[in-house]
Amino acid sequence: MIASAVYLLCVLTSAFCAVLLMREYRRTAASLLFWSSWSFVGWAVNHALVFADLVVFPSVDLSLVRAVAGLGAVSLLLYGLIWDTA
Repeated sequence: MIASAVYLLCVLTSAFCAVLLMREYRRTAASLLFWSSWSFVGWAVNHALVFADLVVFPSVDLSLVRAVAGLGAVSLLLYGLIWDTA
């Protein structure tokens, strides 16, 4: 019960951060905000997959899909930090 609440709070927090970053990107057009917001979207998807894997479908192994979503989120942030800010 507590674990489910924590997983859902992680999804909501990541999605809220993504919305705030996207809103600020629209205002300032700073490139790093764009990549950071999409990274947080990826993390929200990753957290939603954790919830689905461990709570909704405990008999199905979604660890590979979760890992790909996490890799995508980190890759977006790394791209923004390394190549797009130069």
